[in-house]
Amino acid sequence: MTRPNPSVSPTDRPSIEATGIDRRRFLGATAAGVALAGAAATGLATTASAAGRPIRSTVTWPRDHELPSFARPRHLDAIDLHTDVGSGVTEMATLLVTLQGVVNRSQPRLYVALQGDGTDIEWLDTIRVPYTTVTDPWHLVAKYIREAAGMVIYDPDFDDSVNIATTIAGIRNGVVVSPTLAAKLAAAPYHVKTLDDLRGRWTDKLTAYRWALVNLWDKCDHRLLTGIGGTSTVTAPGVTWTEVAKVPAPVTDGSNKATYTIDLTPGLGKDKMYVRISDAYTSDGWGPSFDTIKVSFNGTVAADFTVNTDAEQPFIFDLDGSQLSDGGWRFTDGGSYVIYVFDVPSGTTSASMDIHMWNEYKIDVTDTSPTIHVPFPFFRDYIVATKAFVFWLDPLDPDEGALFATIVSKVAPDTPYLGWFVGGHEPQGVTLLSEHGVYVLAADFFTNGSVLGGTRAPIATTQPRATTPPLENKVYLTLTMSEGDNLQYCQHQMRLLWDNPGRGSVPLNWSVSPLLADAAPALLSYFQRTATKDDYLVCGPSGAGYTYPGVWPAPMLDAYTDSTGRYLKRTGMDVIYTINRNGDFGDNIEFTEAQVASYLKYADIVGFIGNWIDKVTVYTRDGMPIVDQVGFGSIADGQSIVNREVAAWDGNSPLFLALGVLAWNLNPTDVANFVASLDPSYEVLRGDVFLELVKQSGQGA
Repeated sequence: MTRPNPSVSPTDRPSIEATGIDRRRFLGATAAGVALAGAAATGLATTASAAGRPIRSTVTWPRDHELPSFARPRHLDAIDLHTDVGSGVTEMATLLVTLQGVVNRSQPRLYVALQGDGTDIEWLDTIRVPYTTVTDPWHLVAKYIREAAGMVIYDPDFDDSVNIATTIAGIRNGVVVSPTLAAKLAAAPYHVKTLDDLRGRWTDKLTAYRWALVNLWDKCDHRLLTGIGGTSTVTAPGVTWTEVAKVPAPVTDGSNKATYTIDLTPGLGKDKMYVRISDAYTSDGWGPSFDTIKVSFNGTVAADFTVNTDAEQPFIFDLDGSQLSDGGWRFTDGGSYVIYVFDVPSGTTSASMDIHMWNEYKIDVTDTSPTIHVPFPFFRDYIVATKAFVFWLDPLDPDEGALFATIVSKVAPDTPYLGWFVGGHEPQGVTLLSEHGVYVLAADFFTNGSVLGGTRAPIATTQPRATTPPLENKVYLTLTMSEGDNLQYCQHQMRLLWDNPGRGSVPLNWSVSPLLADAAPALLSYFQRTATKDDYLVCGPSGAGYTYPGVWPAPMLDAYTDSTGRYLKRTGMDVIYTINRNGDFGDNIEFTEAQVASYLKYADIVGFIGNWIDKVTVYTRDGMPIVDQVGFGSIADGQSIVNREVAAWDGNSPLFLALGVLAWNLNPTDVANFVASLDPSYEVLRGDVFLELVKQSGQGA
């Protein structure tokens, strides 16, 4: 799934040990960076407004914080854009969200709801800040646009110009606009001046981001990096898909691997044909894998390619969240898909596709363009407000991966990267960052960070304790909700799960990011104060931010585990949910004694629960129990896993089963129903109690 990417040796960049530089103050060696560091650290950074008045930034960065703090919001103007085309992903949303970053940098006053699941509005009521509901976005533009110094116009024909415009807007106190909105803003009554016009500036992303690195980097705050797409694809109206193939039953072992000939003729009608390959059973994580495709019209071959080659590129329409494996094939799990487009010759009466494929496939066709490109507005308020550098480079591509590594090598150890990865290339992106001592906070759909980062709420430093029962020769289970490293999951999906009426009916571990203490204190406080005795918050992988500790250069790991220890103390968490891979979606790498010792140097923990392997594994490092869990996405899947593990149990000692609950598929009511379906002699425990019994048993030592 990964290709080797050039990386910089640890000796080529400053380290805490070598320089004594505090990571939270490190901004780079240039005079401009040092000047910005001093201003930003005290909250006194200034930028000229449209009227020429200096705008005072109240964004501060306490020395013991991984993320900045915003001023406390006193009153908000709130607008809900989720009903617009593409769930708020519009030109106006991009304008408003970047204006939000400018305005909230001095005092949080703008709140923009973009999520269609209702959680943005739920949190607006939860954070206890008075607000006024606004329905007309132009009312907000008229009220606040004078606080911006001007506008940066992106190029609609070049997706990544939206990101470069965002970096410029953060530096120059501007808003990001399309040419259409720019024309309106330039005229009466707004008279907004143009700070920069990026139309026609670049035609390829490498040239564009290299330009940004040379011309913008020194003016940015280097205490964080950000990565989001410049644009997003949304469903076009009026598109009808026709199913032409679907696996007849679930297959999760590749046993149906074959070359399939599929009749695409139902997709004929216009001069183009769109073929979508997706997951037939989205709940179990075994969507289709495929590596070669040949398409023919009237028996004549029109396309013949292997995935991830130059021959594939002309036919890619939308890769969505599909991913590449180390073995060289594409796969589309869950709700992800791939769409290819083919030119249909005039007079075509038949079409077919030969595809080498396996697992749970579903293939649909249409003759209508199924999606449209629109600017991606999410998270841009935070980027603008913090003057962050934003880029979107593929860690799997040799040239883009090299530039990615160059950018990451410029920041100090233990720097957060907020956003996500091109093509959903999660393991490759996390590996590249880990190799440079940088961790990830999934945040590309994190909304209103410039408001939530200013909320004030009590954060508990302990969790209510549970009684540890006597150790018996029986089956013990602990269940952990996945995705807790993910800020947007904590904000959106976790809120929906948390409000499910089944919560609290069985012991359940909830992985959550301890950095919510910085990013959104009111969110973490809500989860803490509304938890039942059976809801246990555990630290999302693999500590203070998502990373693979085993890949970190050894001299840098202490910087990360030091931060982890601080945040566990601040948030009352004492179990760490870990992911420890190296460039692919394979099993966890076992921790070494030295790596665990690094954690224990700073953190008082009960143990570790590792993520997603094929068989539950129990082992001990430096006296700490580590249990790698098996994940499930349906009740039937969970039952099958338990039955398999119990069947292999000799009954001579306790059996400890750690199971991961796929948070995108299952809710607390589902978990309660799963537990009710098991043998009543099995005991389900919170993670802290479970790990204490593992330690008492001496298993894995």
